[in-house]
Amino acid sequence: MTGAVFAQKTGTVYGRGSDKIAINLASYRTGSDTASRTFLSVLKADLNRSGYFKVTSSGGVLNVAGSCVSGGGNMKAECQVYKVSTRQRILGKSYKTTTADARGLAHRVADEILFAATGKKGMASGKIALVSSRTGRKELYVCDMDGRNIRQITKDRSIVVGPGWSPDAKSIVYTSYKRGYPNVFLTGRGKPLSSHGGLNASGAISPDGKSMAVILSKDGNPELYIKSLRTGWLKRLTRTQRGNEASPCWSPDGNHIAYVSDTSGSPQIYIISRDGKDRKRLTSTGSENVAPDWGRNGYIVFSSRIGGRYRIAMANPVAKSLRVLETDWADYEDPSWAPDGRHIVCSRTASYRSSIYLLDTLKDSPVALLTGSVDWYSPACSP
Repeated sequence: MTGAVFAQKTGTVYGRGSDKIAINLASYRTGSDTASRTFLSVLKADLNRSGYFKVTSSGGVLNVAGSCVSGGGNMKAECQVYKVSTRQRILGKSYKTTTADARGLAHRVADEILFAATGKKGMASGKIALVSSRTGRKELYVCDMDGRNIRQITKDRSIVVGPGWSPDAKSIVYTSYKRGYPNVFLTGRGKPLSSHGGLNASGAISPDGKSMAVILSKDGNPELYIKSLRTGWLKRLTRTQRGNEASPCWSPDGNHIAYVSDTSGSPQIYIISRDGKDRKRLTSTGSENVAPDWGRNGYIVFSSRIGGRYRIAMANPVAKSLRVLETDWADYEDPSWAPDGRHIVCSRTASYRSSIYLLDTLKDSPVALLTGSVDWYSPACSP
């Protein structure tokens, strides 16, 4: 039986960021080589994009000192961060890497500066798995959190959909039609994780890495199952003969799953415990609600069709509240929590072209990560 509908309060997040930490990098020294200049440029961009800092060339609350030089294919960097008012050093580290890793090092340093200054996890070192039709077929790609360093992962020459990361961020689970039917695969493994008769889709690995929530139609309608990744044992969680299930995602503690079902007549988001009990409907506003992602911050972000367009909403299932992010007239879909628990990566569709955008759940303006003459879909951020 379906539990009571969650009571909801709606609101809007809008405006620009304020009260940011002014951070001065004017005294940071680089060599004349491309790699070290790239390092500093990316570092500044990451700090600005974090939402917590405003990079400045004079004054500031924090001062970043040090140097970065490269040669012979190697790079050395030093970074010290001080509070200007007290001269207290809050970060001091040395780094060695290759020149090819200049951007990656900048991402790591940006996250370390953020943590030293705020105690919060950053997002710069994360990765985004996503789907693109740039080759003429929908294939799986990975890029950095700033939309750069794009790498093609699959060459299925078919249709790839629904990517999601393993808890250790080392593998990506996805659905591919390369065998003619939709099966669930894991990068680095040739054999499918799920290849039952009919539909196998929307694989989502549990936080402990031992199980996978998956949608299967082997017994009729697409239903929600949990599959043991070690033994293959299946547990069926839903039995909606007049509806279809889709898009499962796990709660941070692995005890519940949020998913989409159209058993009410339109796609809505439900929550069910991993033992198949306590099924509750989460959403009731908007004509449909799809593509949930349950963040470590406890919020479920999803795409809600409101007023004829898709917008990004976030629900707190404990406080039973709902907030809608302020966006423009385009359709915003397939949201995924960034590693920092503050930002959301999603697709933005306008004029029949789909791009990837970064949204701030606090106040900063949206940032375009991937745009251009090809479509990008279904972003999924690494944990």
